Amino acid sequence: MSSAARNLRAEKVRRIFERFDSNGDGGLNREEMAALVVAVNPRVKFSDEQISAILDEVFRTYSDFIDEPAGLTLHGLLRTYDDGAGDVDRDFDALSLSLPHSPSPSSPSATSVAAAALSAADDPSTSSIIDPSFPPKRASAAPWASSSPNHGIAFDSTWPLLDDLEILVKRLRSKQIQKSSSDNNNGNNNFDSFSEAGWSREIDHADRRFHWDESSADYTVFVKELTALRGRADAAGRDEAFDAHMAIGRSLYEHHLFREALNSFRRACELVPTDVRPHFRAGTALYALGRHGEAKEEFLLALEAAEASGNQWAQLLPQIHVNLGISLEGEGMVLNACEHYREAAILCPTHFRALKLLGSALFGVGEYRAAEKALEEAVFLRPDYADAHCDLGSALHAMGEDERAIQEFQKAIDLKPGHVDALYNLGGLLMDAGRFARASEMYTRVLAVRPNSWRAQLNKAVALLGASENEEAKKALKEAFKMTKRLEVYDAIAHLKMLHKKRKHGKGSGSGVDSEGEFLVVDASKFKRIGRKTTLRQDLANALEIRAFQRLTRLDHCDIEQLKKEMSETNVPLSYSGSGAPVKSIRKAGLEMILQKLLQFLKAETFQGSVKAVNEKILSVMDASGSGRVDLGIFFAVIAPLCSGPTDRRKRVVFDALLWRQTNEGRGTLVRRNDAISYIKLLRAVYIPSHGVSDMMELHGESDPSMISFSEFLEIFNDQDWGFGILSTLVKLEIGDRIRHGKHTCSICQYPIIGSRFREARQHFSLCNRCYSEGKVPSAFKQEEYRFKEYGSETEAIKDKCTCFTLNSKSTESDP
Repeated sequence: MSSAARNLRAEKVRRIFERFDSNGDGGLNREEMAALVVAVNPRVKFSDEQISAILDEVFRTYSDFIDEPAGLTLHGLLRTYDDGAGDVDRDFDALSLSLPHSPSPSSPSATSVAAAALSAADDPSTSSIIDPSFPPKRASAAPWASSSPNHGIAFDSTWPLLDDLEILVKRLRSKQIQKSSSDNNNGNNNFDSFSEAGWSREIDHADRRFHWDESSADYTVFVKELTALRGRADAAGRDEAFDAHMAIGRSLYEHHLFREALNSFRRACELVPTDVRPHFRAGTALYALGRHGEAKEEFLLALEAAEASGNQWAQLLPQIHVNLGISLEGEGMVLNACEHYREAAILCPTHFRALKLLGSALFGVGEYRAAEKALEEAVFLRPDYADAHCDLGSALHAMGEDERAIQEFQKAIDLKPGHVDALYNLGGLLMDAGRFARASEMYTRVLAVRPNSWRAQLNKAVALLGASENEEAKKALKEAFKMTKRLEVYDAIAHLKMLHKKRKHGKGSGSGVDSEGEFLVVDASKFKRIGRKTTLRQDLANALEIRAFQRLTRLDHCDIEQLKKEMSETNVPLSYSGSGAPVKSIRKAGLEMILQKLLQFLKAETFQGSVKAVNEKILSVMDASGSGRVDLGIFFAVIAPLCSGPTDRRKRVVFDALLWRQTNEGRGTLVRRNDAISYIKLLRAVYIPSHGVSDMMELHGESDPSMISFSEFLEIFNDQDWGFGILSTLVKLEIGDRIRHGKHTCSICQYPIIGSRFREARQHFSLCNRCYSEGKVPSAFKQEEYRFKEYGSETEAIKDKCTCFTLNSKSTESDP
């Protein structure tokens, strides 16, 4: 299409736009768009449902061109015509519109007037920021090509290449459109229902892609033709070639041809390695391809180039930080992402997206108050930001402010009725509050949008159980199992069936099982042990909590030798704390990078959960002042007992960590007694916070300057009352994960017993680890005290039974 024809087309679209922009706010809202659709189709009788469906499709497909609350912008309407959604000439004639002075398409005056009018109306501030040395913009250019000189097209020679590229892409799309339509019909087009992944407007539609079949012969032909097009670009001078490759890359990106877009951006990087833009664009393309690590590296290069260029790229810096943060989140590095979101918000205080992302990331690492503050600022700047309202609701729920949380979730749902995250999270809140019927409704609404969500189906089943809708709950559980085949769903179904059978048969089995599921919680003083090998109830409760944390963080899969290796290879300079003692401190973001090396076997999402648990349980205690820095040596010593490996080796690495963190003054085998005691105090504060360890320093002496050896340290560490003697119980739980007890089930929870079995001597009922630690006993066996013996395996139980039988036999034989 010639430049004159392009500009004439743009002027016609402008006339149509102005005709229906009745309130003059620069956008077409749903009412105005409905009027346009009806007016240009005078012979068609649309129903309200048809009009609503058409508008839903337009506003979803062209969401990047929606300017709330005005509606679809002029560029958006122009894009709909460019994409073939309507015929400009036909609509223009149907509305009986006319151009000023009725010039011919080839009239220079008409094209110049149209181009000037379009440019001025699109961006009122354009005249103050555009360098007049740049050639005039094409009227029908995409917004990225006409918004500013930093992102637009600088050379006229680039336009013919873009025109030819559009022809190639449309040809390829027409050949693959049938397959694309089939994919959409299979339910892959509900991209608007989830919260945003976090990408800026430049990357917003990475999940809304047209799925190209890159293995087809048509695509191979397209790549060959595209290569020839790039050859034409390279034939020009360096600056023109750079401009052409950037424009080609951006056009390919907008068509979701991310792999080919990346090739263009990388060619631009080769031409001008110090320019920020190609690195930035390459990063967006890499992220869209799921290559988060490479995207991060490109954004780091863009950041380095931007910071080295002074103020030239000051406006792009916040966006670089935002996209770099999102790339880091893609790798599971949430604490590092927070640093960049925070920097973006500092550089641009009105950047509501950066504040939302910061709040979401802070929520992701368990810093709920800070998350609340950032998210409240985001919704203040953008009240219609549904995703921010949703995440603010989650943060408030985590802090126990449920009424406010419900309001925020409801705001998100009002703004976007099909907002899956808001519906799902509100369902969880309602279920926590015991409002099971209402929670079930929320999960039903989730399934209406996402029918294959097994988690929503499973939670719906739990909510139905809570509402005593047992038959409906069974159906929901079976549906969930069909969707996922996950073992935990199968176990839930089996458990439900077992409870049903026991209720049906009543108490007549004589097995000592409380078939009604009722129990008593007994005071700890009434639980007596048979033999010293039986674990104390409170010790087991503490060990179970530590074990749960160990599993959540996956530290039990981190080999203790790997921790020792990382410690020896990490070089952290000494710094001075407020007390004046030199320590090897590190920022939390730096600690996260070390933790990623230790847990490199985890996927990004799982690693995020691990970081959150570590931040909430360990770093919150180590950095109580909120400085953002922690003592790395102490951190190594705190996680060492939870790593995998022999118990003695774990203790040795703890001692080595304390040696590593201090200035040894020539005594490389001794640590300060004060340091050892402070470490034990911190260790107990982290893992056994209920034991009141604040007085330990006074009991053991604060000012002892002496040095202690490893053997002396072990005496402190192994102390059951003031040390970390609970480690032996923790190791027993680690081993017990693989131990089953035949058909024995817990008399309280009815689940098969895994790990230790605690058998009551008089009534002969059995408890699992959890129910024993919580002091639960069947209500049918109420007595003054309960005497338990612990069996680590069924073999031990059989041996004990045989021993008792032998003793009874001897007693009988000796009886006169």
